[in-house]
Amino acid sequence: MQKTIFYHDTDCGNVVYYANYLKYFEEARTLYMEQKGFSVPALMQAGKFFVVARQEVEYKYPVRYADVITVDTKVAEISDIKIVFENTITNQNGRLCTKGKTTLVCVDKNGVPTSMGAQVKAAMTPAM
Repeated sequence: MQKTIFYHDTDCGNVVYYANYLKYFEEARTLYMEQKGFSVPALMQAGKFFVVARQEVEYKYPVRYADVITVDTKVAEISDIKIVFENTITNQNGRLCTKGKTTLVCVDKNGVPTSMGAQVKAAMTPAM
């Protein structure tokens, strides 16, 4: 996913506000799932909700106003109820700026962990 950084993304130092990286990771995850054939709203209608159980972020180099970033997403680990996504963010010069790892757990409408289903798991499982 490519994204241009706008003024509203930055803090008073003209650097992307640290919490905005979580939004970028989520946008990239949503697009990743859609590319695998699953829309988040459709999964929610089917009673499958993915909630963040753990988030790691490593800030390597600042992203600034007007930069164009690329957010790459891949599945690092998967089980019946959990998906671990890894993200990297590079700037327009190809420099690694940020690394992140997000653990999602599939829950039902009551917040109880539940299987994501064989079809979702198979589509999300990384090719070996």
